[in-house]
Amino acid sequence: METSSEERKISGQQEEEELPKRKKGGLITMPFIIANESFEKVASYGLLPNMILYLMKDYKMSIARGTNLLFFWSAATNFMPLVGAFLADSFLGRFLTIGFGSISSLLGMIILWLTTMIPQAKPPPCNPAQNCQSPSGVQYAILVSAFALMSIGAGGVRPCSQAFGADQVDRRDNPKNERVLETFFNWYYATACFSVLIALTVIVYIQDHLGWRVGFGVPAILMFLSALTFYLASPFYIKLKPGKSLLTSFAQVVVAAYRNRKLTTLPQNSSFQYHHKKDSSLVTPSNKLRFLNKACVIGDPEQDIGLSGSAKNPWRLCTVEEVEELKALIRVIPIWSSGIMMSINTSQSSFLLIQAKSMNRHLTRKFQIPAGSFGMFTIVTIVLWIPLYDRVFIPLASKLRGKPVRLSVKVRMGLGLFCTLMAMVLSGILENIRRKRAIHEGHYSDAQAVLNMSALWLVPQHCLNGLAEAFNAIGQTEFYYSEFPKSMSSIATSLFGLGMAVANLLASVILSATDHITKRGGKESWVSSNINKGHYDYYYWLLAVLSFVNLLYYLVCSWAYGQCREQKSKVEDERNGFETELETR
Repeated sequence: METSSEERKISGQQEEEELPKRKKGGLITMPFIIANESFEKVASYGLLPNMILYLMKDYKMSIARGTNLLFFWSAATNFMPLVGAFLADSFLGRFLTIGFGSISSLLGMIILWLTTMIPQAKPPPCNPAQNCQSPSGVQYAILVSAFALMSIGAGGVRPCSQAFGADQVDRRDNPKNERVLETFFNWYYATACFSVLIALTVIVYIQDHLGWRVGFGVPAILMFLSALTFYLASPFYIKLKPGKSLLTSFAQVVVAAYRNRKLTTLPQNSSFQYHHKKDSSLVTPSNKLRFLNKACVIGDPEQDIGLSGSAKNPWRLCTVEEVEELKALIRVIPIWSSGIMMSINTSQSSFLLIQAKSMNRHLTRKFQIPAGSFGMFTIVTIVLWIPLYDRVFIPLASKLRGKPVRLSVKVRMGLGLFCTLMAMVLSGILENIRRKRAIHEGHYSDAQAVLNMSALWLVPQHCLNGLAEAFNAIGQTEFYYSEFPKSMSSIATSLFGLGMAVANLLASVILSATDHITKRGGKESWVSSNINKGHYDYYYWLLAVLSFVNLLYYLVCSWAYGQCREQKSKVEDERNGFETELETR
């Protein structure tokens, strides 16, 4: 009777909560949420492309030091969404997390803008003898604090915005619910891509032609509009309360397995000795990573299990489902790590910017492409390739072969790694040609010289990087979604961002090591601030060698992982079809 009364009480509370919620949310909130995300993306993505020029000119940093600082900033920006997702799921809820994130980003951009307005916030100009003063500790701290606040803000907005928007329109009792969700996601992704393109073109153009004060002031204004539009619709939002985070669940499995490590034997095929959810089809753990199985073994039912059937102490006893979720995450880590090299390659934007700035970027006599806008070719390639692949190439291949054709997710990830390898090879070849021409034209000591060589030669390597992301990045996300339980969908979307964070840190290590080793004995560093004296071509080829080794590593990891779920389903379907054919005969 106690259980039924509790259920009625919970049901009554849910009904009471649902009544007011139905008056909130809906499509009316979409413009505010999408505007918040769009303005944040335009503001933050618009700051990165030209930032290395600001650090080199105004803060008197070398390209190696400035790029390392940008690597750390990007690493923090890609890592903080994991922290933001954890705080939103466990403590704050999505509304407060997005709100705090928007304010933090705004403060960071205001501080960055103030560095352009207050002369004392950065080193003084170089004297006529070209003796330049490095930034003081206070000046450096102000700059880093601006970056840190923007990273914290990204950690609040980016992991929650899409899910918060889905909360507003997800009505399970609506027969058109799937169509409404599809419409929201389509508009969300469309505006996200459009926002990045605006950032890489309009914001970069403003910085090139109107200077840093306006170029950094506009993103600050956009971030203010982002926060304002989000808070304006606060009375209309559905604000779900936080629950239990998957990260907490993973930690509980590890702690429970450690606490139960002294168990000498694990019962096999005895479902009543394993703790699992009521009416769950998963009653025994798998034999893979068996050391974690101890986390769900019931040692003493009276001490471990409460009256409701749940564990009294989740840090000592977990469910079979929780154990299998952690196992699924551990199993994909090797394949996940193989994608880090691609992110290292695509994060070399500072060198691509310096290359573009040294080449002829004119499309007409009066108009030239901003050096920081060449990254748009990567985005455009992704946007164009996805529909071409899905609507043209795959149907055409299926028609030619006479049966459905589809590249498996692991093949697509491998193709992405091959494309990033070729992008680095091509980058090295092009830079070798560019450097020889610069020396031939007498610009060896003039890093600011513009060669009579079209910067459009840089487009193919950007397109290869776009194809690499279209194959590998999208393939990774699809792979995680297909291999993980539905309860881990949030982890699936976070893993790629975590890979980018690790890639930024490793890229900094590779760059620092290259700079330190190659300038020994008074030699010019491969990654010299003077692009014509340095050897960016050698640096690109070093990344190409690492990419080749990484491709081999991926092939080994893919083989060791075995069949993924889509391959298993295909084999089962073919087997069932063969058995059906035999029965009909």
